[in-house]
Amino acid sequence: MKTPGLFDLTGQVAVVTGGNGGIGRGIALGLAAAGAAVAVFGRNGEKNQRVLSELKAIGVPSLAVRVDLTNRTGLEPALSRVEGELGSVGILVNNAGIVSLSGGVMNEKTEDWDRVVETQLNSVFLLSKLVARSMLAQKRGKIINIGSMYSYFGSGLIPSYSAAKGAIIQLTKSMAIEFAPHNIQVNAIAPGWIETDMTAPVRTTPMNDEILARTPAGRWGQPEEVAGTAVYLASRASDFVTGATIRVDGGYAIR
Repeated sequence: MKTPGLFDLTGQVAVVTGGNGGIGRGIALGLAAAGAAVAVFGRNGEKNQRVLSELKAIGVPSLAVRVDLTNRTGLEPALSRVEGELGSVGILVNNAGIVSLSGGVMNEKTEDWDRVVETQLNSVFLLSKLVARSMLAQKRGKIINIGSMYSYFGSGLIPSYSAAKGAIIQLTKSMAIEFAPHNIQVNAIAPGWIETDMTAPVRTTPMNDEILARTPAGRWGQPEEVAGTAVYLASRASDFVTGATIRVDGGYAIR
């Protein structure tokens, strides 16, 4: 019998939040191409259906669940549906995110701060806690949290986003320590400047030139270029890697 490859995810079930667009979609398709059954969580039903069609075209069991991650009471039913239709979740990618371009702490409204932190950070805590129950029972699992360049660098324009992304890295380390004895690895990916709907406004401003000048690769990244790192962190190739944050940034952070 042929031994499965290091990066083979056949038989695994993955959940990707915010998996209906941008980086999340790229990761969802990458995990599916590696053999995983994939469920995407997203608020937009139309976008959910589009990515579901792409996942089905790859030929893996797949599911799209319309869920708002800020609605805490909806999280457990959404996971129950995944486990009922696809099986126990062994891979969780906490990717969903929004941004409030407030211009600074003095300008940011309290409700916008709460909405960003609830979506970016609190959902990571809540979903990881729920999914970890199955992972603890299976004595294996992979949790992958999506950080940002703003996990390292501050921003005077988007303080809530920066605060949440910085906290995700610390939460990743804390969960990694807690779950390591149970053969559950928790890691993070910090994408650089990736072409998505969220970053589209930046590409039409003078900041675009600054980004290109600072990035040794000399270009923006594509969502699918984050997928390879996610597949690695979801696979047995990374069984002795935990608490790490891997930058996928074209070299942006080394300057």
